[in-house]
Amino acid sequence: MIKEFKEFITKGNVLDLAIAVVMGAAFGKIVSSLVENIITPLIEILLGGVNFSSLSIPVGNTDVQYGEFVQAVIDFLIISFAIFMFMKVANSLIRKKQANEEEVLEAVPASEQYLKEIRDLLQKNSRQDETS
Repeated sequence: MIKEFKEFITKGNVLDLAIAVVMGAAFGKIVSSLVENIITPLIEILLGGVNFSSLSIPVGNTDVQYGEFVQAVIDFLIISFAIFMFMKVANSLIRKKQANEEEVLEAVPASEQYLKEIRDLLQKNSRQDETS
């Protein structure tokens, strides 16, 4: 069981996921600061000083504070848009890199390509043997 756990932890996709979570948290803080300190005050100026967090509706003896919800929806939309734009740029760069790699692969003779694939497989197998 320990060996299986070690294999699970050392797989690249688990490490990539851990890094993505940390990066996502940091990115979330940046976007939250952008929304809270720049975008929300600008929206308040455009709307004549309306502060979303203080919006409420009196219902009976209490106030339903819907302003925080409105602010959370705005935050979500801005964060989603920022992630969308980031992914568009990242996908564009990935496609360019793949196109360049394909051009390079086409320029390499097939026999050299086969030798490189064999080398890569041997390296991969030797790394797996070392971890066993």
